Amino acid sequence: MASHRDARPPTHRKPARKGLSGWLDEFARRRMFQRLIKHTNNFDNVSWMGVGVWQNVFDLWTIQETIAEIRPEVLIETGTNRGGSAHFYGHLFDTLYPGDTTRGRIWTVDIEKQHEITHPRVTYALGSSTAPETIDELKRWIGPGEPRVMVILDSDHNRPHVRAELEAYAPLVSVGSYLLCQDGVIDDLAMFRRNGEEGPRLAIEDFFRTSAWSSRFVIDEARCGRFVFTHHPKGWMKRIEK
Repeated sequence: MASHRDARPPTHRKPARKGLSGWLDEFARRRMFQRLIKHTNNFDNVSWMGVGVWQNVFDLWTIQETIAEIRPEVLIETGTNRGGSAHFYGHLFDTLYPGDTTRGRIWTVDIEKQHEITHPRVTYALGSSTAPETIDELKRWIGPGEPRVMVILDSDHNRPHVRAELEAYAPLVSVGSYLLCQDGVIDDLAMFRRNGEEGPRLAIEDFFRTSAWSSRFVIDEARCGRFVFTHHPKGWMKRIEK
């Protein structure tokens, strides 16, 4: 509820110097971020152990920290692309679960194969991430019991598709674990928008506004803003209820 002070007419307030300063900081951050994106060709040449990853290195580090903290037994990725991210996750699990391939399993799906990478922990699936047969296949692959599951969504970034992914994959996330929806920056920076297409951040907002599952999740703002420059605004969603 607003206080009496908050309720005063705008003409009675002091100039919002902090607001202006905040706006200038945000403007400078966006300009610097756009320069970084252009300079790195949107991190196109980032690699892990000689394999291309194509991830913002700030976000990749946050993912690494989260995996080390949560220690998921199953990691689900939509959008295999060139296979580098799944390869990176596989090496992380080799460190977390040395000699144990029953934990640290990775399932990644894409509509086409664009790589020749293999890793013993990774299962590569072909198909639409939102197709019922894909979800059924994934559930069979996860198997019985309740392994600790983390999900990363990084496939088709248009708003309706991401919204459908959020609905399909949210139920698979374990309590205390995370659903990471990548590349909401599409909705924040005009340089990424094509023909007015809307993207993941707006799909996330739709999810929290309309999904019955949304009450089980909260956005981890601290994780989203870990290094300021992020491709995943509002993307880190923690499951807090069963």
